[in-house]
Amino acid sequence: MKLVAQVKLISTPEQKELLKHTLEMTNAAANYISGLAWEKYTFHQFSLHKIAYHATREKFPLTAQIVVRCISKVADAYKVGKAGMRVFKPFGSISYDSRILSYNLTASTVSIWTLEGRKTIPFVCGDRQRDLLQGQRGESDLCLVEGKFYLMAVCDIETPETKDIDGFLGVDMGIANIAVDSDGEIFQGKSMKGVRYRHRQLRQKLQKKGTKSSRRLLKKLSGKEHRFATWTNHNISKSIVAKAKDTGRGIAIEELGGIHDRVTFRRSQRATLHSWSFFQLRTFLEYKARLNGVKIVAVDPRNTSRACPACGHIDKANRPSQSVFSCVSCGFSGLADHIAAVNISGRAVVNRPNVSGAQSIVQRQGQSPRL
Repeated sequence: MKLVAQVKLISTPEQKELLKHTLEMTNAAANYISGLAWEKYTFHQFSLHKIAYHATREKFPLTAQIVVRCISKVADAYKVGKAGMRVFKPFGSISYDSRILSYNLTASTVSIWTLEGRKTIPFVCGDRQRDLLQGQRGESDLCLVEGKFYLMAVCDIETPETKDIDGFLGVDMGIANIAVDSDGEIFQGKSMKGVRYRHRQLRQKLQKKGTKSSRRLLKKLSGKEHRFATWTNHNISKSIVAKAKDTGRGIAIEELGGIHDRVTFRRSQRATLHSWSFFQLRTFLEYKARLNGVKIVAVDPRNTSRACPACGHIDKANRPSQSVFSCVSCGFSGLADHIAAVNISGRAVVNRPNVSGAQSIVQRQGQSPRL
């Protein structure tokens, strides 16, 4: 299993300027390669290498391996789509492999290629990240975030085998309640909705004001809402996985891929629904489950909140309101999200789909979970 360890570089002002210049040059080379790829309509990495490698080496003061990484960056960008020519920002991240970057965990330093040759730069990270770096393999991305340089290192870690399970813990994900499990435990979304609403209102107010101090405050608030949502999802996923592991059960979730494209909603609901981070919660659930040897499956989400777990009757009228479930056939009633979680658990027991792992979800997004 692959995870990403984030380490912070402690660079001197001179090293920081050199790293910035290196980013600018490599992204300029990537834009040049992207232009060649678009002109020749050649996007496969091997074919693109043939037409771009020597031309890029002649035009830019870059070493062979960093040019190879630029070609790979362009080829990966065009895998997403070919509707238009790809353009890279001056300070976009670049990938380093073991030929142009190495870690010294004892001294807490990295040896990294720059336009002026190899430079040794100290780094800091937590104990968890340092443990992950023991299994560092493959590429590390150099990123400039709010004036600070970070390395996102891909690390291989061993995961325990999944054990025999006794049923599934169903998890229904929503907006009013972020998650509700089939045991009836509720992880409310009220606090997250409140934070999102306050930040949205504050952003609108500051953007409308448009003064220098308002822009400074906007910059200070940048990312605060996202960090709170990420922290919340980490806590929820950790709690759910721990419960499943302690009770010897697997975890069943809904397959909600593409739900934003399938669901229609009012204009007033757009901000709330598009900020719904269910995919992040699913990713956290999946990789934490794999780390703990807990089996996790995804089931068909259709009618999970309209089907009665007692008699099996499915009817839109079974949901008289957002929070209430009341079967029109047998009279069975309860919290709608809890009923949905029970149905999800039942579907996993009856027909187990393929196990869904964190690595597969990461590959679809082109990144690994970050720790």
